[in-house]
Amino acid sequence: MSVPESVRILWSFARPHRRVLALGLLLALAGSALGLASPMVTKWVLDSLAGDASLTGPVVTLLVLMVVGAVLGHRQWVILGAVGERVVLDARESMVRRFFRATVPGVTARPPGELVSRAVSDTTLLHASASGAVVGLVNAVVMLVGTLAMMAVLDLVLLATTVASVILVVVLFATLMPAIARAQEQAQEHVGRLGGRLEGALRAVRTVKASGAEERQADRIAQDARSAADHGLKAVRLEAAVWVIAWTGIELAIILVLGIGAWRVDAGTLEVSGLIAFLLYAFGLMGPVTELSEHTSELQSGIAAAKRIRAIEELATEEGSASAAAGQGGGRTDGRARTGAGGAVLELRGVTAGYGPGREPAVRGIDLAVPRRGHTAIVGPSGAGKTTLLSLVLRFLEPQEGELALDGRPYEELRHPDIRARMAYVEQDTPVVPGTIRDNLLFSRPDAGEEDLRRVLRDVRLAEKVDGLDDGLDTELSSAAVSGGERQRIALARALLREPDVLLLDEATAQLDALTEAAVHECIRARARAGAVVTIAHRLSTVIDADTIVVMEAGRIRARGTHGELLAADALYRDLVEALRIASAGSGAAAPAGHAAAPATVAAPGAPQRTG
Repeated sequence: MSVPESVRILWSFARPHRRVLALGLLLALAGSALGLASPMVTKWVLDSLAGDASLTGPVVTLLVLMVVGAVLGHRQWVILGAVGERVVLDARESMVRRFFRATVPGVTARPPGELVSRAVSDTTLLHASASGAVVGLVNAVVMLVGTLAMMAVLDLVLLATTVASVILVVVLFATLMPAIARAQEQAQEHVGRLGGRLEGALRAVRTVKASGAEERQADRIAQDARSAADHGLKAVRLEAAVWVIAWTGIELAIILVLGIGAWRVDAGTLEVSGLIAFLLYAFGLMGPVTELSEHTSELQSGIAAAKRIRAIEELATEEGSASAAAGQGGGRTDGRARTGAGGAVLELRGVTAGYGPGREPAVRGIDLAVPRRGHTAIVGPSGAGKTTLLSLVLRFLEPQEGELALDGRPYEELRHPDIRARMAYVEQDTPVVPGTIRDNLLFSRPDAGEEDLRRVLRDVRLAEKVDGLDDGLDTELSSAAVSGGERQRIALARALLREPDVLLLDEATAQLDALTEAAVHECIRARARAGAVVTIAHRLSTVIDADTIVVMEAGRIRARGTHGELLAADALYRDLVEALRIASAGSGAAAPAGHAAAPATVAAPGAPQRTG
């Protein structure tokens, strides 16, 4: 990427604040003008001493310059600091909104820690580079040119000596800066990788410890830290070289000015006051040269960060996701939203879908109609495409072929929020949303009342647990504060609270004990009487009394029917039942809905069977 294009990317963050930046630049230039006047006033003081003139005028002028300069400097500092904070805030808000508007495959393709690093670490680098660095560079250049101009007024011979030193510094600057930019960009890249790997390892910290892999995992993550440090150190070394070159160049100019100036004073071609004023300007060159060095380094860091932040804009977004479905009553619907009491609420017609170009489809030729009421269960071996079906239904994933329809309307005619407002989803991993129990329950239906919350907690047998907590519903939650079963029940309560037309459950009872599971099954049966329930499960107790069981294999639907019909007709279903150690297939099939057969749970192969 060319330098002008890189600068344009960085400027895109500062452009909305260009008027305030212009004000900051004017203040900076005014302060620089006062600084340029000081050596001339000093010369006035010296000339007044030599001519026995009054010192009141030049001394008062110096004091005025000092006070006004301090006021302007303070104001400039505040303005540019505020702009920097707003730039960072805008970048972070934009990134966070982009994350949540992006497609699920787009977000999940990157480690969460890397995305967090871009929103936190990279945006911090914009603070100075997109505000103070831009103004500082312009001001430093103007100050440098102004200082050289004032030197020209005093003595052209000494000016030529100074310019030669400045040109040498500028050439070396231009040579080293691209290498500094590359080193800083690589350092930030490794910081992002570190964040991604660290986040993933901390999420699996129990597995890491149980496997005795603490040191190996730490070494692996530390490698990214070392790589970031190596590239950062390279940048520091180059920056140090720039600083040394800058200071050495200015010091060399001062030494030459002092030597040649003393010779010219001795020859009578230059006044002593002129030489002192010129030396003050020479010393003053350190200011703009130092600013050029600092702000150029900040600019390089900011450009590297800006590129990484703008790369987030490559994430594909979901059309319509920017609009909240507030008009849907937080996800609740009524009969008027439906096309009728009977028929299918949800249809998949010849659907084929995969997770990226060049990869094999995860599901092929799926034809499935979900009745408006009733329980549809999806079973099959791992990798059969069960969870992919739910991703398609929720429009996390778009089909490559075929179409989906809600109430007969193709998904292409509906916005993502419109579809999801009719549904509730319980994930397989059942994550806890940061916040309190109340926050978690109200997540998908913020208008729910206290009695509604109590009702769903009773349904999933969490009411006594919550009442026993000091803060009740306002107890803060974290992944470590609740068990896996409690997370599942909170997630299920959240879904039930929404009273959706379609309830989607992905292994929603995998971590529940027999008694709680029986209560959850009753909730599912009650929901199935009012709307559609679609479940994915490996446990027979979840699906044995389903109205329809769909058997999937290798991304296709191979059979469908009731438990008894599939036992009689499908070999894979019988194998699944046998693998799950079902002792008596016939007794479960004959049990009516709501009977004791429903709580019968199935252990994994090699584990004892558990019954409720």
